[in-house]
Amino acid sequence: MQFRSDVEIFGLDQFPGAAPAAGRAAGRLASLNLLSSDKAEYVLFPGFCDVHVHFREPGFSYKETIRTGSLAAARGGCTAVCAMPNLDPVPDSPETLRPQLDLIRRDAVIRVLPYGAITRGEKGEYLADMAAMAPFVCGFSDDGRGVQSEDMMREAMKTAKSLGKIIAAHCEVNELAGGGYIHDGAYAAAHGHKGIPAESEWRQIERDLRLAGETGCAYHVCHISCKESVALIREAKRAGVDVTCETAPHYLLLDEGDLREEGRFRMNPPLRSKEDREALIEGLTDGTVDMIATDHAPHSAAEKAKGLAGSASGVVGVEIAFPLLYTYLVRRGVITLERLLELMAAAPRRRFGIPFEDEFTLWDLRRSSAVDSGRFLSMGRATPFEGWSVLGECVATVMGERIVYRADKQ
Repeated sequence: MQFRSDVEIFGLDQFPGAAPAAGRAAGRLASLNLLSSDKAEYVLFPGFCDVHVHFREPGFSYKETIRTGSLAAARGGCTAVCAMPNLDPVPDSPETLRPQLDLIRRDAVIRVLPYGAITRGEKGEYLADMAAMAPFVCGFSDDGRGVQSEDMMREAMKTAKSLGKIIAAHCEVNELAGGGYIHDGAYAAAHGHKGIPAESEWRQIERDLRLAGETGCAYHVCHISCKESVALIREAKRAGVDVTCETAPHYLLLDEGDLREEGRFRMNPPLRSKEDREALIEGLTDGTVDMIATDHAPHSAAEKAKGLAGSASGVVGVEIAFPLLYTYLVRRGVITLERLLELMAAAPRRRFGIPFEDEFTLWDLRRSSAVDSGRFLSMGRATPFEGWSVLGECVATVMGERIVYRADKQ
């Protein structure tokens, strides 16, 4: 679909009735004289939806705030995000969820949908007040921690099933992880680092898939990183289990061979082997991997300045996900642009029941630049992609009648 000779519109086939709104959005953007370069290649996309971000408020506003996180997401083309619950207070009841909802209403420039915790305080001991939180959350997660008890996870899945909500699981067996902090592979062995085996991830996924099949719960696996996880989820889908999964740009574009002795390369799960990365890409192409989420996890500069062994786990990425994936997957013929839009816009909304409400983002796909964390709107600066050359710049992000981000105003 084309609005005018220099603005093409992609990805609307997944959103019935979106075409007229796209035309109106393109018209508003054109009236602002944003379409100025003769060498530009302008496209209008449906707003992306990132189902795994950490905006750190309440409790850790020195890392990120709802305001800075949502602005960063808008710059990355997102108009809806799902915010993880490892906060202070942990949102495990209506009372502890309320401070986050108040901040979202006050400060968010896009739709920020919170997760409720699966267990009280994310401690894995008692179920959170899931029923009371259900009307206000996009799903339930103890992200950052795997639910270690099988009985606890079974009960959580039964409750989520009764409420019509998703369980979104960070899968990690603590005993197997053993305090490691990078992949238990060649780099760890060569440099004397403590490794996290892939089994710590896939073993819990294996358990949860069995429980999801038993309970009928809608189950979503967060940030998968290894080939065994892909294989297990592929087989579970064939068996009729109600399961979806996500992976992140860093697991698709990097592996342990890219590691450096810097905190910006530490995340959990860690970068794994080349074979794992290739399996994830195969999962993208055959439909096993349903969506891409960034696991945007900002920390302070001091927390990320202690090398691989001492730094906090987590990297930022909500501002640069699309340019990276467009440049290194679409432009190289690994996946199509239409498939990338499915992974970043349509599939997340469909799975989490997030409606499309006239939300668009305008991109110049010919604009080349280098990833520069100093220009981020996020308070986080730690990215393993620093200095990478990318194509694509978000020119503006539109939500209904509001333009919530303009590149020429930043």
